[in-house]
Amino acid sequence: MESENDLGDYLRARRAALAPAVVGLPDDEPRRVPGLRRDEVALLAGVSTDYYIRLEQGRERHPSEQVLRAIAGALRLDDAAAAHLFRLGLYAFGAAAATTTVAPELLRLMDGMREVPAFVVGAAQDVLAANATARELYSGFARYDNLLRMIFLDPFAREFYADWDRAARIAVGNLRASSSQYPQDERIERVVGEVSVRSPAFAGLWARYEVRPRTHEDKHFRHPRVGEIRLHFEALAVTSAPGQHLSVYSAEPGSADADALARLRRLSEPQSPREARGKSVQEADPESEADSESEQESTSTDRTDPVEGSRS
Repeated sequence: MESENDLGDYLRARRAALAPAVVGLPDDEPRRVPGLRRDEVALLAGVSTDYYIRLEQGRERHPSEQVLRAIAGALRLDDAAAAHLFRLGLYAFGAAAATTTVAPELLRLMDGMREVPAFVVGAAQDVLAANATARELYSGFARYDNLLRMIFLDPFAREFYADWDRAARIAVGNLRASSSQYPQDERIERVVGEVSVRSPAFAGLWARYEVRPRTHEDKHFRHPRVGEIRLHFEALAVTSAPGQHLSVYSAEPGSADADALARLRRLSEPQSPREARGKSVQEADPESEADSESEQESTSTDRTDPVEGSRS
């Protein structure tokens, strides 16, 4: 998934993404490359240009914590991006792989949250489990299995996300954060490989090396059955299962979005056999409706309603 010079790749990507004006440097002449030049980063970090060049080229692989902190400041890295820089520079990597098995206790908790969409996501952005309301929220997708694959490979995503570009950037930044914590996770490598080959948009965003863990945000969806709906998202880390997050959506009480969320929940509820029969009668040919009702009345005393199977 990464090259043999992860630190150099990351430094080049962050340098290219930083406009000179942001750090107070003049930008009144043409530049051969976007962003800052190597000598400018070195100047801002207080290190020699030669030393910084060796870092980017991979000829210097053991920078001190002080140097990395100075470079993080020069590149205006936020906490998550700086933490990634330190992991690359100091080889302070996390676990080799994230946990993918969802504990029964977490499943019970998630299923009990029936009023809101709730689902468990793994480090590779696989949907490991979801309650009925969450499945209804994402019901327009061909498969509800991996958020990256859904956003970049399913055409429905462009309709579902009101701001697809923003959703795509956030999803890639979140996956970058996971890959930083679990650099040897084979599932993350497979997801990156598959989606990169099939989506140039993903490949372009992945090459920007933006590390942004997704913890909370406001989302705007266009659901095929309830219409426009704006929900607040919270990702709660599951401390007992590294790499897993319980993702929960909520709506402002008393708002139109809360009403839409209530409709979403009702749509997710399984129909009773009697309701299903009633719906089939309403949708039947009007000329045969009376005959159908008569037949139901004549047989209702002779049989009981079948019992639906439990949800898997």
